[in-house]
Amino acid sequence: MTKKIGFIGLGIMGRPMSLNLLKADYELTVFDINQETVATLVASGAHAAASPKEVAERSEIIFTMLPNSNHVKEVILGENGILKGASIGSVIVDMSSISPVVSKELSVKAVEAGLHMLDAPVSGGEPKAIDGTLAIMVGGKESVFEHVLDVLHVLGQDITLVGDNGCGTTAKLANQIMVNLNIAAMSEALVFAAKAGINIEKMVQAIRGGLAGSAVLDAKVPLILQRNFVAGGRIDINLKDITNVMETAHDIGVPLPLSSQLLEIFHALKVDGKAADDHGGIVQYFEKLAGVQVKAE
Repeated sequence: MTKKIGFIGLGIMGRPMSLNLLKADYELTVFDINQETVATLVASGAHAAASPKEVAERSEIIFTMLPNSNHVKEVILGENGILKGASIGSVIVDMSSISPVVSKELSVKAVEAGLHMLDAPVSGGEPKAIDGTLAIMVGGKESVFEHVLDVLHVLGQDITLVGDNGCGTTAKLANQIMVNLNIAAMSEALVFAAKAGINIEKMVQAIRGGLAGSAVLDAKVPLILQRNFVAGGRIDINLKDITNVMETAHDIGVPLPLSSQLLEIFHALKVDGKAADDHGGIVQYFEKLAGVQVKAE
């Protein structure tokens, strides 16, 4: 592969995505504040950089996968940021889940510096990051999208150009509403069934072939029954996403009564010490209210 790739942010999602780029034989330069993770990538064939600026100096396509808007802004605009090191014509692909307003602002800054930018958040969590089958929703110019599409296909399966800059992050916020409210509704139903004393596994088997069936049901119920809340999508990260949802919705005049309740549930879980749990751990909020635990027979 001739394209030189940079990847900044090697967390739950960024690390397996970077490994997939190495498996596809791309030349990869990485940066993260966690040096152990960087060492893991270097052992697999990546080059380590001392800063986002150095990543940009060595790359023509720079991916970022970071926790929030402030992190993305610092990595792109900071003193040792991407804009300080990138060559004219380089492409920044921000795969973080951040505010559409910030995505648009950063794309303007990138263009002013002679660069291109796409917002390309993902859905599918850690399992799909590992096997390279993420859903990727992209905002930006079609010509830039086409230029990086072969690289995106290493990371994801369903890749859609939604519209101009900011459209990818907007689609991701809509995704987060649906996924997390689905988990919350499922959790409420599981707690109801558990309190009623029926076999949860048999109940799920009975309903999963009908309209109640979903990818969320199939992915999360086995983990809940095992009491496995190791994060694929952390509660505090989803809290951040739903906060962005509410701020954006208020700005454009869209009331979201269910999402506002979901935000309070996330805050309650954070206060209860569950911030690092997987968002399947939403069930714990309803369990606490009902005084019952959802688990395998």
